[in-house]
Amino acid sequence: MSPDVDLTVPKTGAHSALKRLLAADCRLFEAAAERHWPGAGPVLPRLSRSANHGVLWFAAAAAIAATRTPRARRAAVRGLASLSLASLTINTLGKRSVRRPRPVLDPVPMMRRLKQQPITTSFPSGHAASAAAFAAGVALESPGWGAAVAPVALSVAVSRVYTGVHFPSDVLAGAALGVGAAFAVRGLVPTRAQVVPPARPLAEVPALPEGEGLVLVANHASGTAERARALRDALPAAEIVECDPEDVAEELEKAAARARVLGVCGGDGTVNTAAGAALRHNLPLAVLPGGTLNHFAYDLGVEDARALSRAVERGEGVRVDVGRFSSGRAEGIFLNTLSLGVYPELVRERERWSERIGGWPAGVLAALRVLRADRHPLRAELRGRVRPMWLLFAGNGTYHRMGLAPGRRLDLADGALDVRVVHGGRWPALRLLSAALAGPISLPRALRTGRQPHPIHSEARMRRLVLKGLAPGTLLAYDGEVTEVEGEVRLEKLPEALTVYRPLPAGTRP
Repeated sequence: MSPDVDLTVPKTGAHSALKRLLAADCRLFEAAAERHWPGAGPVLPRLSRSANHGVLWFAAAAAIAATRTPRARRAAVRGLASLSLASLTINTLGKRSVRRPRPVLDPVPMMRRLKQQPITTSFPSGHAASAAAFAAGVALESPGWGAAVAPVALSVAVSRVYTGVHFPSDVLAGAALGVGAAFAVRGLVPTRAQVVPPARPLAEVPALPEGEGLVLVANHASGTAERARALRDALPAAEIVECDPEDVAEELEKAAARARVLGVCGGDGTVNTAAGAALRHNLPLAVLPGGTLNHFAYDLGVEDARALSRAVERGEGVRVDVGRFSSGRAEGIFLNTLSLGVYPELVRERERWSERIGGWPAGVLAALRVLRADRHPLRAELRGRVRPMWLLFAGNGTYHRMGLAPGRRLDLADGALDVRVVHGGRWPALRLLSAALAGPISLPRALRTGRQPHPIHSEARMRRLVLKGLAPGTLLAYDGEVTEVEGEVRLEKLPEALTVYRPLPAGTRP
C-alpha cells in the first residue's frame, strides 16, 4: 500500500455529519411547533400526561385482560413485559449514555406545554419507548388487539414532540428501542402462535352445520359456564350437558352412546376422561378448553369456542398420539404427561390444602412438605438395574423448551414418549431445580445401556418403557389425576389413535 494513501475517516467529516443531522432534527422540531394541529390541543397533552409512569398502559392492559379470552390475557401480559424491559433499558442505559438537553420551549405555544416539565435528559424518549413496546408486545400475541392499541401508542409518541419535551429523533429512537424490547421478550418467551403444532396428520371428520350431532359434556367444577354459553351461541344445534365433577364419566358415556361427535369442556383431567370414552366408542373428539391450564387443547391449537365451532362446522380435524399405562388392575391413558416420584405426591398434597388456603399457597406448602430433606427417592428397576430417582416424567410427544417458556410440544403425532429422569441423591429440591433450569439433555444411551452418564438428570425418546419393582402404594400422576400402582408399570405409545377437531390453515383441508 502506498504510504501516502490514508484510509481513515476524518473526525471532522463525522462531526460535520452529526451536526447536520442535529440541525435537521431541530428544524423538524421547530416546524412541528409552528404547525397548527386541528383538534390536537385538548387531546395530546392529556394523553402525554396519562402515559406518565406507564399508567395509561397498565389501564389498557387491564381493559384488554377484562375481555377474559386467553389470547387477550396473554397479549396484555406480553405488552406489560415488553414495556417493563423497555423502561428498564431506557432508565439504566439510554438516559445515561446520551446526555442530550431538552428542546428550548420558545417556539412551542403555551397551551401545548406540560404543566410540569421533565428534568431527565432528552434522548431517547421513554414515553415513546413504552408506547411502542406495549403496542408491539400486544400485536405479537394478538394482531387484532395490537391494531386497536397502535393508534393510541402513535398518538403518545407524537405528543412528546407536540408538547415540546422531545426532538423527533428522541421519539424515533425510543420507539425503535421499544419495538426491539417486544421482540426480545418474544425471543425469551415465544408467542403461542410460534409453537402451535403442524396440522397433521389430517383426519376425515364429519362437518356438523350449527353443531348438529355434537354432544358436549361440560364440567361445572372447571368454571365452564361462560365458555359453554359461547359454544351454544356459535353452535345452536349442539347438545350441551352440564354436570358436576363426580358425574362427568357417566355423562360422557351416555353422550358417546347417542352422539355423532363427542365434545368436552373442562380441564386436562376431564379431557382425559372424554378421550377414553371417544376411543372406546370410536368417535372423534371436540375439545373446548375450560380448566386452569388446558395443556392439550392449547397444544392442539384450540383456544376458544370460536375456533372449535369453526372446525366443527367445516369438518376439520387431525389425528394425535395417545399414551397408555398399565400396572396390575390400574390402567389408563394420558394425553399430556405421566410422572412417578415427587410430583404425584406434590399433586396429592396440594389437593389436600387447596380448598382451605387456595391454589398457589397450597402448591408452595405441598412443595415444602414433599421435598423435605429426610425423604427417600423412588426406587425402580429399569433395563435390569435398580435406580433411585426423584422423578420420572413421560410426555405424550416430545416437549421442547423455547427461551424461558415452559416446554411445549411441536408435534402431537411424533410417535415418541419423552422420558426424563431426575436421578436420586442428596438435596432433591436442588436436583429438580437444576434439571428444570438446564432443560433436556439428549442422552438416549442412558436408559438403553444401564449407565448413568449424568449425575443429575437424563432423557430419552422411546415407544415403550417398563418399570419393575415399584413398592405398593407408589403414586402415579397422569394429566393431573393421581392413582396408586405397584410392581410393574408399562408405558406405551398409541400412534395417531385419537381423532380430534382443530381449525386448519387455509389450503390444508383434506
